[in-house]
Amino acid sequence: MSKLIISELAIYPVKSMRQVSLKKSAMDMGGLKYDRRWMVVDADGVMITQRKVVRLCLIQPELTARGLMLTTEAMPEIKVSIPDGRVSRKVKVWNDECNACDGGDEVASWLSEFLKIECRLVYFPDGETRIVDQDYAQPNDQTAFSDGFPILLTSQASLDDLNSRMDEDVPMARFRPNIVVSGCEAFAEDNWKQLQVGDISLRIVKPCSRCIVPNVDIDSAERRKEPVKTLASYRKRDNKIFFGQNVVADGEGELEVGMEVKISD
Repeated sequence: MSKLIISELAIYPVKSMRQVSLKKSAMDMGGLKYDRRWMVVDADGVMITQRKVVRLCLIQPELTARGLMLTTEAMPEIKVSIPDGRVSRKVKVWNDECNACDGGDEVASWLSEFLKIECRLVYFPDGETRIVDQDYAQPNDQTAFSDGFPILLTSQASLDDLNSRMDEDVPMARFRPNIVVSGCEAFAEDNWKQLQVGDISLRIVKPCSRCIVPNVDIDSAERRKEPVKTLASYRKRDNKIFFGQNVVADGEGELEVGMEVKISD
């Protein structure tokens, strides 16, 4: 194996919207800074993702000094400020219920018009805690609006291996990782337990089982059969399809593209 490095960093400021690629990012126990701090919910406060509404993949979030700017074709851009916390509500991510702050009527109308479904945008406030699945993690491990764990790690070699088995390549962005590493063999990450990047220790807690979201073409919002069909032919066990690893950070620090990744266990 050659030198293992971080080759990509990305966050998803709004759950299920497009990624924001980064050269460097602060990291703490909750994952990369600003990752999945916003989420679209229905009238009952239940999360809305690409599993149900594929058009979410057409919206590009951009971080601003005070919050977000959302852009997509055929709609004027809209800026959203981080809520002041006066309007709060209970929201659900899978079976987890947590407190969130409402993003306001203007962005709710904008999203409802574009997504063609009544919805609202909510924010995960500072001080709120959502503990991750204790079957795989430690008591203080936490996340915001991610599906289950704060960090998803994949390797470029694993994607290259997958693409070599298909007629058409898919981009890494479809798998929505936070950290992509290069310099290892395909699916070497299946065997890692602990990584060290600078001052940050990354604990691999469980393989990531995949749903149908990687089948969404993020440029057209069309749902296709690949890559999950091909993944199922060689990455399926216990009736689940795996690609990538769920990770928790022990400690705080900064990650940067090009940093060396050391396998400590």
